[in-house]
Amino acid sequence: MQKWYVVQSRPRSELLAVANLSRQGFEVYLPRHRRMRSHARRRDIVSYPLFPGYLFVRFDILRDAWRSTASTFGVSRLVGTPDMPLPVPDTVIDQIKAREDTEGFVVAAARELRPGDRVTIGAGPFAEMQGIFEATTGEERVRILLSILGGDVRATVPLSQIAVR
Repeated sequence: MQKWYVVQSRPRSELLAVANLSRQGFEVYLPRHRRMRSHARRRDIVSYPLFPGYLFVRFDILRDAWRSTASTFGVSRLVGTPDMPLPVPDTVIDQIKAREDTEGFVVAAARELRPGDRVTIGAGPFAEMQGIFEATTGEERVRILLSILGGDVRATVPLSQIAVR
């Protein structure tokens, strides 16, 4: 029976580990999310691993040649005891996948934001503007209060474009 296991990758080698484990025929899952990055006075929204340094691989411990994963380029080790990796419940993976948007990025749950939280918009027509979170307005969209030209304006934007300050 196939189960999910946690793989610790070498530093910043998650994508290398994914490619090499996939080439060996393993089912691999690297949950990613979008995050705002500031560099050289420029702000971008970029993709980052949800759990930096870790990813998930699925195999049958009795049937598959899983020991080869430890010597795969990009992989540091399987998480578990020295002799045996420890499985991750399928429900954990299902819950992470349930929070993915249409492009496969894990989206922060809106309940993590509370009315009054200060946020920054990372993309779109209001990029780099700061505002105050008011409420969710539907699936993956939030309403924020922006101060524009001396007045307050309510705007509805995708949750994926919001960064909490």
